[in-house]
Order: sequence, then C-alpha cells, then structure tokens
Amino acid sequence: MKTIGIDIGGANTKIASADGEIIELHYIPLWKDTRLPAALEEIAEKHSPERVSVVMTGELADCFEDKMAGIKFIMESVEQAFDCDIRYIDSNGQFYDGSGDLRKLAAANWAASANLIGAEIGDCIFVDMGSTTSDIIPIKSGKHAAGLTDFSRLVRNELVYAGVLRTNLAYLVDSLDLAAGKCRISSELFATTADVYLLLGDIDEEMYTCETADGAGKSKADAMRRIARIVCADMAEISPDEVYRIAEQVKEKQIVLLSEAISQVAERNELSVIVSAGLGEFLIRAAAKKLGFECISVAQRWGEEISKVFPAYAAARMFEADDLKNDTDRR
Repeated sequence: MKTIGIDIGGANTKIASADGEIIELHYIPLWKDTRLPAALEEIAEKHSPERVSVVMTGELADCFEDKMAGIKFIMESVEQAFDCDIRYIDSNGQFYDGSGDLRKLAAANWAASANLIGAEIGDCIFVDMGSTTSDIIPIKSGKHAAGLTDFSRLVRNELVYAGVLRTNLAYLVDSLDLAAGKCRISSELFATTADVYLLLGDIDEEMYTCETADGAGKSKADAMRRIARIVCADMAEISPDEVYRIAEQVKEKQIVLLSEAISQVAERNELSVIVSAGLGEFLIRAAAKKLGFECISVAQRWGEEISKVFPAYAAARMFEADDLKNDTDRR
C-alpha cells in the first residue's frame, strides 16, 4: 500500500513516501492567498496514496485568527483532497484519535521525526534546520523530552526561530565589523539568510525556494546587492569583499546562536550526541564541531533529499510501523 507523509508548514509543504521514492517540496506560503487546497488535490491525483500521515506547523500563519482556525483549515484541505485513510500526528508523537484536544496537532512535525530517530538511533539531540526554524529536540530512552508547544520550546531553547532561507538578517546581527569600523545594521527586511548562503556557496539557486526580499532575482549579484543594503549601502559604496565579509559574520553568528541553544538543551538533558537533519545540516555540523559533540547526519544515513523533508518521511514511516504492529497484534 502506498503511504505518504505530508508536512504542512507556513511556507513549505513537504511530501515523502515511506519507501523514499517520492520526495517533493512545494513552496506554499499560507499567509498569502494560499493554494494549499488545490495543491493537495494535485498531489492526491498525481500519487493516489492509500494512506496519508499528516503533520503540521502552518497553523501559526497570521492569516488565521488563532491556531485552532489554522488547524481546522489544514485538516479540511487534506480531507477534501484525499479519499483514503488519513491520520494526524500530535505533539506527543501519537496518532490523533479524534476525541482529544485538536490543539495538540499544532507544530508537531518534529514529534514524528523524534519517534523515528529515537527508534533507530537512540539517545541524542535531534536538530532539524529548515528554511525558517531550527528544532532542537532531546531524545531519551527512545522518546522525546521536549516541550509540547512552540511557545514552551522557545522558552526551553528547543526552538530557534531562524533557518537557512527566510530569516531576516536583522534577527541575527545588530552590528558588523567593516573596514570603516563597527557598523550598526538597518532593521528593514533587505536581505535574508538565503542571500548569505547563496553568496557563500552553501546553497545554490535551485535550493533558494522562497521569495527574495526585494522580489528580484536569485543570482549571487542579486544577493550581494541585497546584503549591501542591510548597512544602508550599495555596490558603489562597498566592495564585493566587504559584502562577503558581512555574509561570513552573519553565518558565524547563526552558528553561535545555534550552538548556545544546543548547549543548553544538552546540559539540561545530559546528552552529547547530535543528529542533524534539514537544509541546514551544514550549519548543524559546524555547531556540533564548535561544541565538540559527535554529529550523526540524516543525509548520510537516509539520503540528502530525505533529510530536507524528514518530518514527512518520518510521518509516513510511522503510519506503516503502526499498521505492521496492529497486524502483528491481531495475529
């Protein structure tokens, strides 16, 4: 039976089959005039799954009055698109049985990942960095030991709201060391982390899946122009070398912020092994090296493309494992 997992985020919807043969990432920003319902119908028609396992984080999008409205919209979109067995995974890493609090479905994509990592790798800190956020999930005795909401995880340093593509550079740095001296930066959305990592060669144009800050192109020249603006300059005022210097400082700051959060989670849970996943594995590895921690790569174990959509893949695997267990119990 074909099983697919769907991870519906605020910016991206990720698809993966349990066998890893289907891997897709769709940029669908929910806060706009979203095409999520139509996109899910296209996915259903294309793949004709017999089982669908769903995790979500998109309920936080500010087009919804509250999280409950977002959860209901996402569930309605899924159920209108797929005519098959559908299950939703909650923040406890369990399938929602239809009788509990729907709010447990909010921001639960990491819980599916933690189940698979806990079963196959064991005690560790699972770190998944995507386009927008970084999950830092302690796993002990096969189960996650994280907070159950985004709010509680932010308080506990288990969620860092910064990623590889969509993060405003003004979130990461407030000043930079330049040839002219220490320079404060503007708080405008002039450039994002995608520009930094494109310029530094950590991602390519194909991986730059989100919109640009100025609506212009995704070449290195475009990225350089946007980065220059964060110090209220253009390419007539500062050199390309200076822009690279800015990018390198932003990258180092993001590694430091990630390292600090991981260190606090590690100390609280007495863990020193990291499992890295997501588009930002290169940053997670750098943070692990900074901390002197062992780092196990999801990309190396399951494949680079699966790493980018790991919650969707883990959700699909969870559905299949549950059905296998039920079949065994019935026998």
